[in-house]
Amino acid sequence: MSKNEPVSPSGQSPKISTTVPHSPRIWNYWLGGKDNYEVDREVGDQFTAIYPAIVDVARQSRAFLQRAVTHLTATEGVRQFLDIGTGLPTANNTHEVAQRVAPDARVVYTDNDPVVLAHARALLTGSTEGSTQYIDADLRSPEAIFTAARELLDFDRPVALMLLNILGHIEDHDEALSIVGRLVDALPAGSYLVTADGTHVITGKAFEDAIELWNRNGEPTYHLRHPDQIARFHDGLELLEPGIVSCPRWRPDDPSAQAADVDEFCGVSRKS
Repeated sequence: MSKNEPVSPSGQSPKISTTVPHSPRIWNYWLGGKDNYEVDREVGDQFTAIYPAIVDVARQSRAFLQRAVTHLTATEGVRQFLDIGTGLPTANNTHEVAQRVAPDARVVYTDNDPVVLAHARALLTGSTEGSTQYIDADLRSPEAIFTAARELLDFDRPVALMLLNILGHIEDHDEALSIVGRLVDALPAGSYLVTADGTHVITGKAFEDAIELWNRNGEPTYHLRHPDQIARFHDGLELLEPGIVSCPRWRPDDPSAQAADVDEFCGVSRKS
C-alpha cells in the first residue's frame, strides 16, 4: 500500500448521500469550498440567516489551525501530526501548513465521512520529502486509529494530536473526555494536544438557535460547550500561553489588529 493511499477498514467504496446535509460539507461551503451539494448549501444558508457569525467562526478556526501548526512545527520542532475529524480539503490544510515549514513533516488525517474519503486523493498531495495519509476511522475508536496511524507515524517521537470542531459531535461530555484521555494516553511524552470547538459564551442564544436548526436537519449533531468544559480536555497537560481562549486570541499574527472574539474556543497543550 502506498504511503499516500487512503486506508479504509472495510475495503468498500464509500456511499455518499446527496439528500442529507452533512457537517463537513456545510463547513466546506462556509469556507468557500466546492465540495458540497445543494442540500448542504440550503442548510448552510438557513444557518447563516439565523447566525451570520458562523462564517467568522469557520474562518477564525482555520486561521487558528494555521497558527498552531506553524508554531508547533517552527518553534516546538514537531514533525508528526494526527488530525482527527479533518473534514474536506480547503486552503491551508494541516499538511500544507506543516510541510511549508518542514517539508519532511508527516501527517495522518482521520475522518469517517464518505465524501472526505472520496476526496482523499486530492487531500493527499504533500511534499515529496514528507508523507501524508488518510485513515477512514471513527473518533470513538482510538485504538483502531492508532493501529492504522502507526504505518506512517513513529510513536516513539512526539506527535501533535489535532481535534478541531470534532469533539462537539460527541453529545455526552464525559464520553468526550474519555475519548480524549485514551488518545492522549497513547501519545509519547513531548506530544501536543490541539483542540477547538463551539461555545455559547459570546453570542449565547443566537448560536444555540442555529445549532438547534443544524441538529434538526443534518448529521452528525453538534453540541456547544462552555470554555471550562473545553479546558477539561487538557487536564494533566501543560497549557501553552495564552491558555483556553477564543480563536482570534491564540497568538495572533498581529496582536494590535485583534479581531473580535468568536464563539469557538481553542487551546494547545504539551504532554510531559
